[in-house]
Amino acid sequence: MATEAATTASKFPESDLRPIPQPPDFHPAIVVPAQNNGLRFWQLMVAGSIAGSVEHMAMFPVDTVKTHMQALRSCPIKPVGIREAFRSIIKTDGPSALYRGIWAMGLGAGPAHAVYFSFYEVSKKYLSGGNRNNSAAHAVSGVFATVSSDAVFTPMDMVKQRLQIGNGTYKGVWDCIKRVTREEGFGAFYASYRTTVLMNAPFTAVHFATYEAVKRGLREISPEHVGREEEEEGWLIYATAGAAAGGLAAAVTTPLDVVKTQLQCQGVCGCDRFKSGSISDVFRTIVKKDGYRGLARGWLPRMLFHAPAAAICWSTYETVKSFFQDLNGDSNAA
Repeated sequence: MATEAATTASKFPESDLRPIPQPPDFHPAIVVPAQNNGLRFWQLMVAGSIAGSVEHMAMFPVDTVKTHMQALRSCPIKPVGIREAFRSIIKTDGPSALYRGIWAMGLGAGPAHAVYFSFYEVSKKYLSGGNRNNSAAHAVSGVFATVSSDAVFTPMDMVKQRLQIGNGTYKGVWDCIKRVTREEGFGAFYASYRTTVLMNAPFTAVHFATYEAVKRGLREISPEHVGREEEEEGWLIYATAGAAAGGLAAAVTTPLDVVKTQLQCQGVCGCDRFKSGSISDVFRTIVKKDGYRGLARGWLPRMLFHAPAAAICWSTYETVKSFFQDLNGDSNAA
């Protein structure tokens, strides 16, 4: 045994056994997992669908207040601030009015977010080239995701907003769909699609780039997360990064959200009806009636909606993804 040890030592001198020097910025403890972590496309869609539904349902009352603030009309209310809008809704229609249109949201949010997150993950995989620090790829992937998901979500979003401010104009989701189709035509469901895409393209670009950057930064500065796989980061990092991304993206895109609300609610309960779907026409009308401050209507409830909503959405999405990863791991082991 001693002879074998001596022979091994002679073959590998002590100088050859020293650790290989690494560059100063090398961090061996930070592990970057493979893109998508082996999840199937349908699993990404299910995770996105659950996350989107939970997010929008949980924050729906805040969205209702925002919609009332953004709709220019003479009846029944013309709120100025969050408190005034909330009190007016409760006084006029009661607490249940805060949830009017929630079924339309439920019907649209699930499928739309299934498309949203699955398209994002697939686009990110191919555009980033394996580089998780590629913010440009994250932003472009977000734009691809929103163009696709908005085509699914816009019709139900229009129904949702009309029910939110309708004050009894429609009996429910199906009544709204039938009446809009009969009275205004199918195109009315997509009257705001162009504005929605123009709003959500920068929104998602900022949102996804910020989310990935904040998540990466939190992972690197948190001692308890150094060396852990991404799926083990925990809901706190997902929620914090999501809240930062949602709040920032919401703030910078509020003017286009006001235009979108005007287009979707035109002709309902005193709201203006526009001769064309021109964004510039709506802009001019808002500025003429309410000044430039009208373009910022609802910015605070919009931020109050998107910050916690994104926190809920991302933590739910990543948690469901982790569940599928564990499930796939158990299946492979079996």
